[in-house]
Amino acid sequence: MNQGLEQLRAWGRSGVDGVSDLGVNLLVTTLRTLTWLEDRTASWPQARRDLLFDTRMFWATRWRPASALAVLGGLTLLGGAYVVTKTPAKAPPPTILAAGTGAPRPHIAPRPKPGPPPQALQKRLDELAASYREPVGIAVADTSEGWMAQVAGDDAFPQQSVSKLWVAMTTMDALDQGKLSLDQGVLLGPQDRSVFFQPISHKIGATGYATTLRDLVRRALIESDNAANDKLLAEVGGVDAVADMLARKNLTGIRMGADEKNLQAKIAGLTWSPEMGIGGNFKDARARLPDSVRDAAMHAYLENPLDGATPAGLATALVALKRGELLSQESTDAFLATMSEARTGPRRLKGGLPSGWSIAHKTGTGQDWRGGSIGINDVALLTAPDGRSYAVVVLMKRTTKPVPARLAFMQQVSKAVVTSWESERDDARKTLASLRPGDSSGGR
Repeated sequence: MNQGLEQLRAWGRSGVDGVSDLGVNLLVTTLRTLTWLEDRTASWPQARRDLLFDTRMFWATRWRPASALAVLGGLTLLGGAYVVTKTPAKAPPPTILAAGTGAPRPHIAPRPKPGPPPQALQKRLDELAASYREPVGIAVADTSEGWMAQVAGDDAFPQQSVSKLWVAMTTMDALDQGKLSLDQGVLLGPQDRSVFFQPISHKIGATGYATTLRDLVRRALIESDNAANDKLLAEVGGVDAVADMLARKNLTGIRMGADEKNLQAKIAGLTWSPEMGIGGNFKDARARLPDSVRDAAMHAYLENPLDGATPAGLATALVALKRGELLSQESTDAFLATMSEARTGPRRLKGGLPSGWSIAHKTGTGQDWRGGSIGINDVALLTAPDGRSYAVVVLMKRTTKPVPARLAFMQQVSKAVVTSWESERDDARKTLASLRPGDSSGGR
């Protein structure tokens, strides 16, 4: 280890083809590789194979060839030093919820074994959750390194409209299998009206409304249209089809128990009937229920939500999606592009991001009852200016906080992720500076 580092520093001091100015991006990758090697010396053949994969990232950059060779040479020396010294293997990192890869896909890079999350980030998330003083679940996962920071990561929370992701994913999975086309026609009739936000239902006339599966997917993900989602769910085979997709992809900790109209009726203590989808009929029927019925129904839902999911399960699924492990490359790109167009929740996780960051996300918002709201959620893939991505999940089981406090909490989670990323970049810059000529003399 020390031998390799000294050689790398020597190259830096000699200024071989500008090696001291490779840039922070390369240093971040180098430092990650050093830490990674330290944890995996017991299985050098696998480490060597994974290291070769990381080197392909160097060649994809635009630095001068000799500069890249210098750093790669340093990493090779480091690897050689490890083999010679036979450093004892460390204990394996903690296991997180796994996401299966399904059928092999040529565009998927090998997934590294996850290590522990940044301590400062985990500490900050713990502080935020404690200060909110209501049940919240948080998960932040690095899509490239695989680590995950979490609070109540294995507890079940209501998804609400976050579950629309899995309906759309089931559709795209069927597309990949050649079972359907996004351009195939769909006819919505009066029986396809749903509940709450459903702008597509206003287009249903005497002869129905003709559209496509593609339109339903976009409406469900971008606008969170309940009627579009419910029709899409029916077209792909119902909740059983979604459950099957989740099982085949090994997406654990995610449940799909009902479409929106039946789920919301059950939460309220009602049994759905088609006339409830017209105008304000659903809210009127709900208002006529005794409080005791609504209390019992709400309690049952929160104790065992039909659409329950764990923060860790959702974050793991988003990581797998980003890495291309769930859908074909074309479907993955289309899915993420549609998520990035989401119009809901602009002041939730998105509100905490500075310029240069991007977000692809899906929100969830449940019913209000007795001064509280259930299922106030946002799940997202946040991408930093350097392309590094994080799966971020914030779930609120039931909150009585005013809306500004809810938004501020979610924004603080986003800011914590940004701060963690910036901290790593700062560390890399300091290391880069230590490699530059003259720094070792202590003269400046």
